[in-house]
Amino acid sequence: MATDPRRKTESGRGAASQSSPWKDQARSYLDHHRKIGRDSAERLWRAPVASLMTWMVMGVALALPVALLLLLASLEGVSAGWESSARVTAYLDLDVPLEDARALAKKIDADGRVAEVQLIDREEALAEFRASSGLEDALDYLGENPLPHTLLITPEERSRSAAGVEALVTFVKGMEGVERVQVDLGWLQRLNAMTDLLSRAVWALAILLAAAVILVIGNTVRLAIESRRDEILVAKLVGGTDAFVRRPFLYTGAWYGLGGGLVACLLLESALWWLSGPIERLAGLYRSDFSLMGLGVDGALTLIIVAMVLGWLGAWVAVKRHLDDIEPGEIAGG
Repeated sequence: MATDPRRKTESGRGAASQSSPWKDQARSYLDHHRKIGRDSAERLWRAPVASLMTWMVMGVALALPVALLLLLASLEGVSAGWESSARVTAYLDLDVPLEDARALAKKIDADGRVAEVQLIDREEALAEFRASSGLEDALDYLGENPLPHTLLITPEERSRSAAGVEALVTFVKGMEGVERVQVDLGWLQRLNAMTDLLSRAVWALAILLAAAVILVIGNTVRLAIESRRDEILVAKLVGGTDAFVRRPFLYTGAWYGLGGGLVACLLLESALWWLSGPIERLAGLYRSDFSLMGLGVDGALTLIIVAMVLGWLGAWVAVKRHLDDIEPGEIAGG
């Protein structure tokens, strides 16, 4: 049975007419967001001084905790390198023979927490001390060698922590023939404790400054709401929803956040460039590879996104608080 081509055409037009409203609605929604976003940005550009001041305040508030976090991350990286290079020194009794010292070194080396054991016998230690101290004449008057056999013990990587080294020290101390075990991890433990304390303090500071950013954006958006009160009243009078009225101010907060994030990145990079030279010279004097960590691309994007979220949140708080106070009845009352 043949079908009428006109029916196919009419049915196709009917399907298109049913699906097109959804497309038109989505297109209209996106076009409205694009227009609102552009208008909000243009409003900021028309008040460059006020916008720049807000961006600077946000930039400083965001850059300060991020700079401290980057400094702590750099210090933690250096302390991790010091911790991984920790080595245990075991001094044997003076009456321990060389063969017993070698046997003790093999026994310690068999432990799974030990990567390497180096034996320095008494004669070798005395020769090194004679060459490095410059006291050859004084050492000649010694009746016997006062130095003991020494074991230099390097822990395995999984044991190169404060707790792991302490356990290894306890193990070595309990072995027969070991007089004294030396490892200087007290300062490293104190450094780690101070770093942990500073890290928590920086996070607390970051939370407080984030709240300050939200309050600054909220106050700025509140002033914008008051300056556009009549426009909001008219929009509500003709049936504009709260979401429709709220949208421009949310974009304003996001634009403030974007500018503040960019200013923060600029301040951090400028400070890093300004301090990198003196820090490299100081680290070179101490023969250290310490260097300040930068944001990088991922860190900069994260900072900008966080700044935009804070700006949006501050605008939302201000709009939520003040928009309900503006009602179309004010026109009639006026």
